[in-house]
Amino acid sequence: MKTVGLIVEYNPFHNGHLLHLERSLRVSGADASVAVMSGPFTQRGEPALLSKRARAEMALAAGVDLVLELPVLYALQPAEWFAFGGASLLDATGVVSSLCFGSESGEIAPLEELASRMQGGESPAMREALKQALAEGLSFPAAYAKAASGQGGGDSAAAAALLGNPNDMLGLHYVLALRRLASGITPLAVRREQAGYHDAGLPAGGSIASATAVRAALARGEGGPGEAAPYLPPSSLAVLRREALAGRMLADGWEALAQPLLTALITRSPEELALVPGMDEGLEHRIAAALPRLPVPGTEALLSAIKTKRYTRTRLQRLLAHALLNHRGPLFGRDSLARGPRYIRVLGFSPKGRQLLKTMKKTAKLPVVVRAADFDHPQLGLDIRAAAVHASAFPSPGIREMYADYYAPPVTEF
Repeated sequence: MKTVGLIVEYNPFHNGHLLHLERSLRVSGADASVAVMSGPFTQRGEPALLSKRARAEMALAAGVDLVLELPVLYALQPAEWFAFGGASLLDATGVVSSLCFGSESGEIAPLEELASRMQGGESPAMREALKQALAEGLSFPAAYAKAASGQGGGDSAAAAALLGNPNDMLGLHYVLALRRLASGITPLAVRREQAGYHDAGLPAGGSIASATAVRAALARGEGGPGEAAPYLPPSSLAVLRREALAGRMLADGWEALAQPLLTALITRSPEELALVPGMDEGLEHRIAAALPRLPVPGTEALLSAIKTKRYTRTRLQRLLAHALLNHRGPLFGRDSLARGPRYIRVLGFSPKGRQLLKTMKKTAKLPVVVRAADFDHPQLGLDIRAAAVHASAFPSPGIREMYADYYAPPVTEF
């Protein structure tokens, strides 16, 4: 069975995701799809709108065949390690022949060429160029684009323009990750249509909007889909309405977790905060100084107080997520991250996905985890605790919701 891999967040699954899935199957010539999906926290450092199970259900109902969880260790990382974690899992299944991602350019050749110029990774010269660009006051994405585009000759201006697109930048890291893994998976790109990554508004008369715009519309909907409805497949709407009615939707995003976040920050000294992954260049002191001066005790107020041109909102949100989840230690170091995920966690599967799982019993390079209680690993422990923290922000959380990793089987009905 020819299978295409996707690295996704589905926060929530909208019409743009459906278009990407359909085009990925067509471009790859695949018969089935495997999606590696972020769990309760996304790469932008935000708590997901819905639980990972609800989002896996949306994906399966729309036609994805097998949904795997990207460990939170990799989900809450910059592009390099987010991409490496997802690509590692797809490669480890032994059943995926291609990785298809959406990008602004929709072209794989320029990314392949740039990856070759970078010699398959970040060289010492690249890291030095990145350091210099950051010293100039550039944000990390802008600094990375400048440093990467100047490697190994070629048209640096064209490369810099390409890497100014967030999805093309992520696509470069998918290509780099596959090369780093010496994987036989073929990278493919399809053009992102109609809505840009950062577009905050719902396009008039269209059916495709960015996930950012969809979430903003849901936040305005007072517990229902509201104006976001035309931009979601009917199956996603059904799940969303059910979860909202049950009080399992975090439409307010970070504000739903403001109290535990502030408690985590207030009760730690700057020296303790300095141990949080990504807490460098004195950010711990900036946060400690900002807390008693906040106009209101909320996450948005804190982000506004500590954000600068250099420290993007995304970077700060990831840092705050690490602080909330009490992340620290060698597990988050480069050497640990470079070893990749240590298991393949199954969130849900279709009948075709069940066949893939049977094949994976012979082909998988890592343990396939269907029940969390059957497997013990520090990375999985982080996932279970992150899901519990996420569910604790629901209006009336139950223990079975918080610890669904132990109680709920993979999604098979949708």
